[in-house]
Amino acid sequence: MIHNQKSSGRIVDAARSHQQDKSLRILLSCAQMAKADQAAIRLGTSGLNLMEAAGRCVAEEALAHMKDGQMKGGRALVLAGPGNNGGDGWVAARALLAAGMDVKVLSLVDPQELRGDAAAMAALYKGAWAVFDPNLVDSDILGAYDLIIDALFGAGLSRPVDGAAADLIAAANRSRAYHVAVDVPSGLSGDSGQPLGLVFDADLTVSFFRKKPGHLLMPGRQKCGQLVVRQIGIPDSVLDAIQPMVYENHPALWADHWPQLAPDGHKYQRGHALVMSGGPPFTGAARLTASAALRAGAGAVTLITPKESYPIQAASLMEVMVAPFKDRAGYRAFMDDPRRTVLALGPGLGLHPDTRQKVADALATAKPCVLDADGLSSFADDPEALFAMIGSRAEEVVMTPHGGEFARLFGPTPAPDSADSDGAIESKLKRSLEAAQKSGAVIVHKGADSVIAAPDGRVVINANAPPWLATAGSGDVLAGFIAGLMAQGMPAFEAACSAVWLHGAAALPAGRGMIAGDLIAALPKVMRDLDAQFPRPGGPRS
Repeated sequence: MIHNQKSSGRIVDAARSHQQDKSLRILLSCAQMAKADQAAIRLGTSGLNLMEAAGRCVAEEALAHMKDGQMKGGRALVLAGPGNNGGDGWVAARALLAAGMDVKVLSLVDPQELRGDAAAMAALYKGAWAVFDPNLVDSDILGAYDLIIDALFGAGLSRPVDGAAADLIAAANRSRAYHVAVDVPSGLSGDSGQPLGLVFDADLTVSFFRKKPGHLLMPGRQKCGQLVVRQIGIPDSVLDAIQPMVYENHPALWADHWPQLAPDGHKYQRGHALVMSGGPPFTGAARLTASAALRAGAGAVTLITPKESYPIQAASLMEVMVAPFKDRAGYRAFMDDPRRTVLALGPGLGLHPDTRQKVADALATAKPCVLDADGLSSFADDPEALFAMIGSRAEEVVMTPHGGEFARLFGPTPAPDSADSDGAIESKLKRSLEAAQKSGAVIVHKGADSVIAAPDGRVVINANAPPWLATAGSGDVLAGFIAGLMAQGMPAFEAACSAVWLHGAAALPAGRGMIAGDLIAALPKVMRDLDAQFPRPGGPRS
């Protein structure tokens, strides 16, 4: 199709915008962020300039987000630590003072003990300050302030907060002031989102350049409050050497793989998903999966079901084709049918050897598979057998375990304060990536902070899921969304990422009281909005 210049320009602009959006969704570990800082300094931006920009950003955001909106007459307390995070705090205090606020800095150490950039910034501050005295905590010295800025430790903390710092954080958390954290609330791991002992309770967290995994992983996301990321002069080019593999989920990540509808297409060009149902009384789960696959865009969906469930399923579904099978030979014939392009099974199949056999037969086909629920838990006593079958095939597999199913296959989650042999705090991100590499499957580790991990090292954290998604059947719908997108040719990782994002986006308007079927009904509008964002050559003429 020939495009006019206006249309082509819009397509190019959209592609450029997607790449920019993708770059902004990069998540940097604490170590990677330190490398970015050092790279910026080597390129000519001094550490003092970075600190000045960071501190001023904190002050600007604090003033903009104060509960009463008043920039003058308020009392602000800045809690300053011994390192660069504390240096950011001294800059913020100076900026707040210049804005007309009554400011005091409460420092963990005497400013004379500071070194480097932090010492230089402390010397520039001409307002009130004091060294924190733990003996004064009981007098509630923090209660009179309208704003408290936490510039104690930030993301670089590697051990639990204790001593005077813990006393100071506890006192701050008791206050009714508006709480702003610099980079990461003190006491929170920027990599894992796990508390390292006591954590500063932030209403607002101001971070810099790029988010960190701990900003999105639970409970870190809750501890951060509202998150704002400001640019402080670090060029995007520093990312080239870092080569990050972790992202926040966003359409820009999978826009290039978003299924496009050909004007002259037909349903079988959009794939044919096969979903397997169990017997009574657990028939609803597979029904949700099948309907969700059709809504996600599969051209056709067939639900195969044991004969005893056929009347229930056939009477409950209209657009989804329903076919009975009698025995293993029967369902294998459906699986082997070349017209079926992707297989989804597990919801409502039951925990028994027959389910394991069905999964094994599905994995023996030359078709992509989505495994969920009982299709995973039925291998709890021998997960290596499942991994071996996945590893022996060329076609992609997506597994969608919730926390309990994940633990059955990959072991229980370590205690939040445990560390591995390298001293790194265990995180959902780390465990999900290890699971993907061990199993050979794309892993969707479900939850409020769903993590999607691929065996090749790519990891995405999803952050758009509202709390009312925690309802019966929502996981079955997600499995169907993934299958429907894979049926249309999306690669497994991109299909999983997009399905998880769609899942959250479809849930957002519903609010409390949403049930799983509402997700299926809400999906067309979400997908229609995405189609408008992803113009392509050959698409509808504007």
